[in-house]
Amino acid sequence: MLEAFLSSTAVVALAEIGDKTMLLAILLAARLRAPWQIIAGILVATIANHALAALVGREVAGLLEAPWFRIAIALGFIVMAGWILVPDKLDDDEEGAVRRRGGAFLTTLVSFFFVEIGDKTQIATIALAAHYRDVVTVAAGTTLGMMLANVPAVFFGEALVKRVSMNAARFTAALLFLILGLWQLAEVLGWLG
Repeated sequence: MLEAFLSSTAVVALAEIGDKTMLLAILLAARLRAPWQIIAGILVATIANHALAALVGREVAGLLEAPWFRIAIALGFIVMAGWILVPDKLDDDEEGAVRRRGGAFLTTLVSFFFVEIGDKTQIATIALAAHYRDVVTVAAGTTLGMMLANVPAVFFGEALVKRVSMNAARFTAALLFLILGLWQLAEVLGWLG
């Protein structure tokens, strides 16, 4: 259980650095100037999104316990390693969402929930839950990872982006996904005793 929590936290925290949701957090902080409401919106949106993603991951894994599915999960982690190396940018549609009415909390909640759909960290949450088969622990870990990456972005935004190497963070996250994928593959193929 601790392994699932720590892996989920580390993978998502690193994958989130330079991700479009982190860029959205910086944009919201700069425009709305309501850090605590923005943080609350990120937290609620992430809990909802990642809990659903973890549930999907666990259910899919529970239905398909065949070795081929476990190999597919392992390969999914390896593909995620490559995907993470591709930097994100904030789309014009997402920037437009910031201008809508509803206050900082509601704007953040809605923006983060929808921007996170199909995002690397949501897919990572599905894969992690399929691997560990623990919805609560994985969702808690991935939510903490999102908060670890985004709370400093809300408070320090532009200064943080200038000091933290996005390439090094993406490389580290990609390496973690690659290790998880190879480990899962080795378990399925019986290479680990």
